[in-house]
Amino acid sequence: MLIRDANLEELPFIRVQRVSAYEEHAQKIPAGHWEALKKAISSEADLQPGAERIVAEINGEIVGSVILFPAKSDAYEGEVEELDYPEIRMLAVAPAVRGKGVAASLVAECIQRAKEQGYSSIGLHTGQFMESAMRLYERLGFERLPQYDFEPANDGIIVRAYRLNL
Repeated sequence: MLIRDANLEELPFIRVQRVSAYEEHAQKIPAGHWEALKKAISSEADLQPGAERIVAEINGEIVGSVILFPAKSDAYEGEVEELDYPEIRMLAVAPAVRGKGVAASLVAECIQRAKEQGYSSIGLHTGQFMESAMRLYERLGFERLPQYDFEPANDGIIVRAYRLNL
């Protein structure tokens, strides 16, 4: 597996792959929430200044991606106050390669980059319906920060905050 920076011309493919990776959750949440999530993960938020676009490649094929937003950026379009540490966002793995360590490798790369940049923490948010993602983050040592949770669609579905001290 090769972890590398994404090329800008790969972004349209990556955005489509993100939606495909998240589609399994569409049946667990109200249609309006799914539409808002789909819009967010396929938006151009990944082009914000300082955002690091990272992909995982197996045999020359992109099989996953993640965006590492810099500290003090608006990674959630006003939903969360600007935090003093980088945020992992839009982690996505192609369904065909799940269970092969792609997500863990992408998160590990984000952690390493945050350390190299001198940060003492890294954070992320994930929907309460993303059980496998929460298990991964908790296994990696991320701790819940409920004070940074938010409810983007006012439908009772909470986006949970996590932070890892480095």
